[in-house]
Amino acid sequence: MADERPEALDRDRLQARIFAAIARSREIPVSDISPDASFEDLGLDSLDGIEIVFVLEEEFDISIPDEAARHVHSLRELVDNLYALLSGSTPDVAAKLHEAAG
Repeated sequence: MADERPEALDRDRLQARIFAAIARSREIPVSDISPDASFEDLGLDSLDGIEIVFVLEEEFDISIPDEAARHVHSLRELVDNLYALLSGSTPDVAAKLHEAAG
């Protein structure tokens, strides 16, 4: 995928990239993925979750702390946390990511 600086990402484009990466890696239709879905809603287990973390780390060239990844329960939380991590902001929704990385 073309190198896209995090500053250039808006939340909708970031969400689309995350959903596309999940769909590719887990071989599920992107149309089945919604922000309010949990990983369980998509039929994904903890091993799938680990693989998704690896895929997203590669997709965005970032490191996601294990402890922070364990606290994400919905795709909306995942998008919010990655948006905060990539933009360098530290709202409450992303505090665990930044604390674990610190």
